[in-house]
Amino acid sequence: MSSAPITPALETTALSEPARIVDTFIAPSKTFTDIRRSAGWWGPFLIAVIFSIAFTYAVDAKVGFRKVIDNQVERSPKASQRLDQLPRDDRNTQLNAQAKGARYFMYGLPIFLLLWNLIIAALLFGTFKLALVADLTFSGTYAVVWYAGLVVNIRTILAIIMLFAGLDPGAFNLQNSAPTNPGYFMDPGSSPFLYSVATSIDLFMIWTLLLTALGLSILAKKKLSTAIIIVFAWYGLFVFGSAGIAAFFS
Repeated sequence: MSSAPITPALETTALSEPARIVDTFIAPSKTFTDIRRSAGWWGPFLIAVIFSIAFTYAVDAKVGFRKVIDNQVERSPKASQRLDQLPRDDRNTQLNAQAKGARYFMYGLPIFLLLWNLIIAALLFGTFKLALVADLTFSGTYAVVWYAGLVVNIRTILAIIMLFAGLDPGAFNLQNSAPTNPGYFMDPGSSPFLYSVATSIDLFMIWTLLLTALGLSILAKKKLSTAIIIVFAWYGLFVFGSAGIAAFFS
């Protein structure tokens, strides 16, 4: 008596790194499903390094970090008042030191991103583990955060184009360098709290948050709506906390 041949279960084809990056934009579910197979994140990190350095070079060449700091001081009444009380030489010394520090920080930004995404991943991983008892890994969560953040590079590219297209250096704001949020069109000094909140309502940040929620829902096998609530709740806490700090120090 012969038996019918057993057909092996179809396996999902592993994605290459370029495919994972492209699919993040056009078919994100494929990328995040593949993260369950491999939690590598070197591709998004490499892209972040490239565009971060390109943006920093553009700022240095077209604006200059001394001008960047001058612009920030002009938008902060408290900082401006404090510096105006100093002798001219001391004022210039402080501004030059801040400009030098800003340049070093910007060129080292990819290292900061490693740590910043680590914190974000830790918060999200802990929330899903403790609140939902979800079956997900920290390495997978970290990878989701990196791939979801890929879309922010579009904003960086837009800012670079604007700089080389002849943006007025006096109008440049390092902390809000592209017109992708309502805060870009506001005066930062008029209401630091509202300006900070408006800046946080950014097209590419919202896209990033939605991708993060999608990735975590796939990784943890939870409802997308639940993941969206968790991700946006954490972001809301960050936004209003940052706005409060900005209002206090401005």
